[in-house]
Amino acid sequence: MMRYDRPMAMPVDRSNSRSERPPKAPDRLLSAQDLADYLELPVATIYAWRYRGQGPRGFRAGRHLRYRWLDVEHWISGQLEQKPLD
Repeated sequence: MMRYDRPMAMPVDRSNSRSERPPKAPDRLLSAQDLADYLELPVATIYAWRYRGQGPRGFRAGRHLRYRWLDVEHWISGQLEQKPLD
């Protein structure tokens, strides 16, 4: 019979959950950080786009900035139509 003086350590999930792509639910809300992670950009770029009136349409929920997943998809589609890849 084995005796344990202390509980065994559970494995720690060290994967970065922010690097996962958000689900494609039209009602999904993204924070500025979620959007930056999804687009693989600095969050400062997201705020700069908002200041200049560029980027996906966002809104304020109190003092928090949020983006609807549907608006992000629409904006990406528009970017692909405006600037075709060479």
